[in-house]
Amino acid sequence: MNYHDIITIEPGKRSGKPCIRGMRITVYDILEYLASCMSEEEILVDFSELTSEDIKACLAFAADREKKLFVASL
Repeated sequence: MNYHDIITIEPGKRSGKPCIRGMRITVYDILEYLASCMSEEEILVDFSELTSEDIKACLAFAADREKKLFVASL
């Protein structure tokens, strides 16, 4: 999934955290909702401005970021 058109980072918005399509809803917010067992359907009902693609973009963004992490050995 190409999340680059969906996930935006603006220095003045939400302290520069990755957001969805320039809104004030962050990737972290969505991941927290999913981690607390909210279903995609529940999130979409609570946030009518979001789409299923937005949620998938958050997951893809998080997966990509995780892939880029590494542990430096001492």
